[in-house]
Amino acid sequence: MDERMLDPGFWDHQDEAQTVINELNALKDLVHEYKELLETQENLELTYELIKEEEEKDEAMEAELETELKAFTKQLNDYELQLLLSGPYDKNNAILELHPGAGGTESQDWGSILLRMYTRWAEKKGFKVETLNYLPGDEAGIKSVTLLIKGHNAYGYLKAEKGIHRLVRISPFDSSGRRHTSFVSCDVMPEFSDGVEVEIRSEDLKIDTYRSSGAGGQHVNTTDSAVRITHLPTGVVVTCQSERSQIKNRERAMNMLKAKLYQREIEEKEKALAEIRGEQKEIGWGSQIRSYVFHPYSMVKDHRTNTEVGNVQAVTDGEIDIFIDGYLRSQV
Repeated sequence: MDERMLDPGFWDHQDEAQTVINELNALKDLVHEYKELLETQENLELTYELIKEEEEKDEAMEAELETELKAFTKQLNDYELQLLLSGPYDKNNAILELHPGAGGTESQDWGSILLRMYTRWAEKKGFKVETLNYLPGDEAGIKSVTLLIKGHNAYGYLKAEKGIHRLVRISPFDSSGRRHTSFVSCDVMPEFSDGVEVEIRSEDLKIDTYRSSGAGGQHVNTTDSAVRITHLPTGVVVTCQSERSQIKNRERAMNMLKAKLYQREIEEKEKALAEIRGEQKEIGWGSQIRSYVFHPYSMVKDHRTNTEVGNVQAVTDGEIDIFIDGYLRSQV
């Protein structure tokens, strides 16, 4: 049992208590899975020895061993990936933002496809998805969206998705049937609890309230519950409209601001280190991390690891683990 659970006031803060419990359960699952892997390995070795000792070739047993070995290899790879998530905030929930680039309806529609992709991926992982802010496009798609993806190691996985995502396809919005290239920026930050110290002075904040827009239930557009916070020294802006209460939206927006300012600080440190090392890192719409090509052929390619998949539809349906796996392993 974690020593924190012995504190008399442990249950006074439900969210923090639940975080500790989730951490413990995740550690227990790792230990349990390790024992299962050892047991499976022993069984596979035993089966292999039996096959070697057989006087006549047993094709059925060999086929069974091959199938079990493939399943074991996948399970082992998944386990190794979990062990790679050892960063200070990898275990945290993730705040994911999507911002379409220039291109109007075409780019905004691409944003909605990525929104669906990440939502489906999260659901397959057993994560919970909450929409913190949603700004619909004028004709289709989205102008921007902010999601809170809740689950152990959510940030650890999704940090691999931070960057520019490029789409090439025949636009359904172009009557001439021309090929279009669209871009969407994906930003990912860890969610922080109130216990994380990020210095924010009240005089540096501009706080606006407004009526919520988009999907959100009966309370939308009835009260000024949505909150927009601007951090004046940096120009960082966060918005939240997921709650009925303006107070709760303000609390969530402040946590989002903490995450953005922390991420900004980390990026500045990485940039300074890169300059010391003499590295050149171009940041812009041309520096996409991944391309999704629907026409003239079907392919998704991650430009950081050269991982390629031919089934674009499966990827946009949430099958992105191969790219996350490749990126995280490349960072070791």
